[in-house]
Amino acid sequence: MSGYAARTHPSEGVLNRLCAKALAIESSSGGRIVIVSTDLIGIPRDLSDEIAAKLKKQFGLNRSQLLINASHTHTGPIVWPNLRNLAVLPAGEQEKLIDYRNVLANALVSVAGSALKDLSLATMEFGEGAAGFAINRRAAINPNGPVDHRVPVLRIADTSGRIRGIVFGYACHNTTLTGKFYQLSGDYAGFAAEAIEQRHPGATALFLTLCGADQNPNPRSTLDLARQHGDTLAVAVEKAMEARMTPVSGPVRTAFRLAELRFAPRSRQDFEAERNRKVPAQVRRGEIMIKTLDSGKKVDRLDYPLQAVRFGNTLTVLALGGEVTVDYGLRARHEYSGEPLITAGYSNDVMCYIPSARVLREGGYESVDSMFYYAQAGPFADDVEQRIFAAIRDVARHAALSRRIANEIHDVFGDLGIDLLNLVQHQAAVMVLVAHRLQAVGGGIPGLHEAADAAAAPDAPGGPLYSGFPGGS
Repeated sequence: MSGYAARTHPSEGVLNRLCAKALAIESSSGGRIVIVSTDLIGIPRDLSDEIAAKLKKQFGLNRSQLLINASHTHTGPIVWPNLRNLAVLPAGEQEKLIDYRNVLANALVSVAGSALKDLSLATMEFGEGAAGFAINRRAAINPNGPVDHRVPVLRIADTSGRIRGIVFGYACHNTTLTGKFYQLSGDYAGFAAEAIEQRHPGATALFLTLCGADQNPNPRSTLDLARQHGDTLAVAVEKAMEARMTPVSGPVRTAFRLAELRFAPRSRQDFEAERNRKVPAQVRRGEIMIKTLDSGKKVDRLDYPLQAVRFGNTLTVLALGGEVTVDYGLRARHEYSGEPLITAGYSNDVMCYIPSARVLREGGYESVDSMFYYAQAGPFADDVEQRIFAAIRDVARHAALSRRIANEIHDVFGDLGIDLLNLVQHQAAVMVLVAHRLQAVGGGIPGLHEAADAAAAPDAPGGPLYSGFPGGS
């Protein structure tokens, strides 16, 4: 199991089933997005890129048209090589993890592909609720640390008004259940999705983890509390849907890019000195860095994925890689205050924590110590937040226009031309395919968990929407 370094043995069964669920949306102009939610600790970029390449080959889906989000449950399986320095694996376990990773890749391609195959008339609406159980867990460093209690909700219904799919998110670590728990579970996010689906038979609920890397559920540490927080979140979703919601329409436009982030300067001598540290993960990190340097590879930077999905001028989804701290979601909300916005973290790659400038200055686990477990050379350089928001502005600009028009305008007029054209938004019909689920994301690989291998296992303003649900689960 992943998430806690203190665990001493494999999982002991299944508390509630882990799922992958997919929502596909397509506009009549050809714009598409497939959103995949997973009950997993994180998806490493090599895995998300492999899935994207297979979907490109099978369905012509571009990289910008696939968004994979992880719930960051700490009671799920290791997804190799995510958190590869969390613990020392027993002999033979890495091979099992690689086998699981390969099966998982094919399974996520399947669930996304199934979501692209069936369409029917539907409507989409956006609203927001609130849930108050998240707290800023850095109180010892900053007792006035910010929180974000918003619960964004996207509702998809058929022409009769029957709810077919619900996308919801929250900015909080999915860690009600601590390292003493050894059963596979989606934690509060999984319980929330189950509660929502029970209230709406036939609907599929997809959870997105937002920018909550420095947030914890409070209180925590018992199964009853995980269920309680899940129920609280489900009630917030219901209240949002009972209130007046905003219609969502097309066209669907997407953008994806990698931004270079730099780590603070470190020398080989710094990493050699880590061999004498008291924290085992830091000792191992130092050894990994030295081997990487000896191989001729750089350790002073990483490529960071960012994505924007825009539905006409009715809704924008920003998807950021890594364990993103709450400041990013709050700042994005401020900078893009003119329309509904969802800012998700834990998307397309979870390579390490992504501290804001404030958190980086304050120091602590999210800025420094967490880098040991991710085998990264951090902490980041002081300009990390600046670099990320420059990239956010870039993908947001490009998602507001078709790729062809964006490229032509940018070639002639640069960023200014794109900014001016973004003032004019076109709406279009969108076709929505919702939520084919794949159960048992965390099970089914013999030997992965000693007792868990039996886990179940024409553009027109205001035009129509279409949704589809592949049969089975």
